[in-house]
Amino acid sequence: MTKLLLSLHVLAAIVAVGPVTVAASMFPPAVRRAAPAEADGPAPKAVTAVTLLHRICRVYARLGVLVPALGLATALAMGVLGDGWLIASITLTAVAAGVLLAFVLPRQDELVGRLAAHQPADPQDTVRLAVFTGVFNLLWATVTVLMIVRPGSTTGA
Repeated sequence: MTKLLLSLHVLAAIVAVGPVTVAASMFPPAVRRAAPAEADGPAPKAVTAVTLLHRICRVYARLGVLVPALGLATALAMGVLGDGWLIASITLTAVAAGVLLAFVLPRQDELVGRLAAHQPADPQDTVRLAVFTGVFNLLWATVTVLMIVRPGSTTGA
């Protein structure tokens, strides 16, 4: 059962978190490309791309709930719930989710709304969004490393 849970946990992470990290990273430059010119309004293809990236982030963020749920089930089956590396991973996962929910997705919402209303995006908004997205991605990368290396594990890593 442990191998099945671990496999599902890893697959969920790849399928759910991977698209969010990539789409969220692509979002700020896509907004800059879609920014409306003086009187022309936003470029329609670029707005479509921004909207699609935002939808990917929203949908896969919801699917991302499976990752910690399966991770906790796996940890319980492995008997490692009290291990420091797991507690650190859980904490970092919670922080990453908080960054995504509190900073990344709301700012994406705002920028999509501005484009839909043919309003220019403040360049500082896309810079801030890129920073928050980078923090989110760095947190997930750290969790991934902790999951692989597992300090103190007997895997020899």
